[in-house]
Amino acid sequence: MAFASTHAFTTFGKIGKSHVFRNAARATSTRSASSQLYADSSIYSTEAAELEELKSTFLITLRDRGFLHQCTNIAELDKVLHDDASNASNEDSDEDSNNVVSAYLGFDATADSLHVGSLLQIMILRHFQQSGHKPIVLLGGGTSKVGDPTGKDESRKLLTQETIQSNARGISSVFKKFLTFEDGKDSLDDDTNSGDDYSSANLQSSDAIMVDNDTWLNQLKYLDFLRDYGTQFTINRMMSFESVKQRLEREAPFSFLEFNYMILQAYDFLELNRRFGVKLQLGGADQWGNIISGVDLGRRCDSASLFGLTAPLLTTSDGKKMGKTEGGAIWLNADKLSPYDYWQFWRNTNDDDVIRFLKLFTELPLDRIQDLSQLQGKDINKAKIVLADEATTMLHGKQSLDEIRETVKSMFTGGGVSTDSLPRIYVSTEDIDGEGVRFADLFLDLGLASSKKDAKRLIKGGGARLEQDKITDELACLTKSNFIDGKTELTLKAGKKRAGVVELRLD
Repeated sequence: MAFASTHAFTTFGKIGKSHVFRNAARATSTRSASSQLYADSSIYSTEAAELEELKSTFLITLRDRGFLHQCTNIAELDKVLHDDASNASNEDSDEDSNNVVSAYLGFDATADSLHVGSLLQIMILRHFQQSGHKPIVLLGGGTSKVGDPTGKDESRKLLTQETIQSNARGISSVFKKFLTFEDGKDSLDDDTNSGDDYSSANLQSSDAIMVDNDTWLNQLKYLDFLRDYGTQFTINRMMSFESVKQRLEREAPFSFLEFNYMILQAYDFLELNRRFGVKLQLGGADQWGNIISGVDLGRRCDSASLFGLTAPLLTTSDGKKMGKTEGGAIWLNADKLSPYDYWQFWRNTNDDDVIRFLKLFTELPLDRIQDLSQLQGKDINKAKIVLADEATTMLHGKQSLDEIRETVKSMFTGGGVSTDSLPRIYVSTEDIDGEGVRFADLFLDLGLASSKKDAKRLIKGGGARLEQDKITDELACLTKSNFIDGKTELTLKAGKKRAGVVELRLD
């Protein structure tokens, strides 16, 4: 989907405002037809005048770094978020300069790790907290039982309660890398996270909390829920949502179960407002209809003044979905993707995406990014290394860079010996006896190929190596004869920049 032109979003003091928004509109017009729907509705085009007048730290940050797509009444939200001390001295203003606003973002537990496609949303929560406000991470233990139909041509596979809980534990760990949580509120193990006994003092803290919507959704009584809230939704309005229209236009089955997802998401917003005073829901552009439903439900049921804000759906400059590569998803959990492979993902960024990604996925000052944008030709690689270093440090810690640099040195300059940051699998002496283990299977297990077919294609194309030796036979196997001179680990290489380690586990 289209991005507003983050190439233009430097500090407004350096580049004229009208120039910024002209560039934004021009950038959206260069995207593919399939993304034009989101480009046409970008706030950089539709509400340029309002963006010029922003005063809140959070919205200014999002505006200048290219995070914005749509917002319900951005001028009013700006007033709510505005933390300028001058407001405190204005007797006619109902704003409190020390007011902490709560906002939430939901993550369904459909896998045991988030991938880099979710990182944009996590960065928004991080900026929200750094602006002095309270982020709430909502894990969809309840909505994961239904499955979000947005952008899907068929129903999601129904997950068991045990799988959902396991996935929730897997994805919850990453948020601690980006947000500061209240003590005991960074997991789902604390029952006090339900919000039933949450004090106003807690709500005035910017420390994040994590909650699970299964806490309230699992307690709903069907007939009571229909009577109390079903009247607030019309089929006519729900059919107008783009996610629904696209599904029906493809003549793909759309179950009644999935149709309820938008109602449950709207109800989440109402419950979070009642329990935690949440005023703002954040999400991707494809969630706009569901977010609007939550804003409307809060107004209809409790006369609550709620807001919704979305970010663009992230694609690379060549139109590919962010977070997916030929080798598979770019997972955020280290046990799913090694820090080295994560670093390499950013290092391999397309030239046209580097500056945009520096603004979205790092906290480098905009003037520093502006300097990097002047690099040309081969020098652009310097900006890519900065991007890879900054993004990897944020997720895996600065200490991971030392291991990564040693690995890079070992693989590409012939020096060094460290393979600590590479993905690693283990084989036993029994595995490698006789015919051994096929290299195609090992490439797949290491995540260096997305399928056996892909692994065989890699070998056939000459891109597979065992240490420095090219693997030419698609059916070739790793055997004990490969572990010579006391070696207990061997490096498999896929192309010039990806590698993994097979370690012999001695009995």
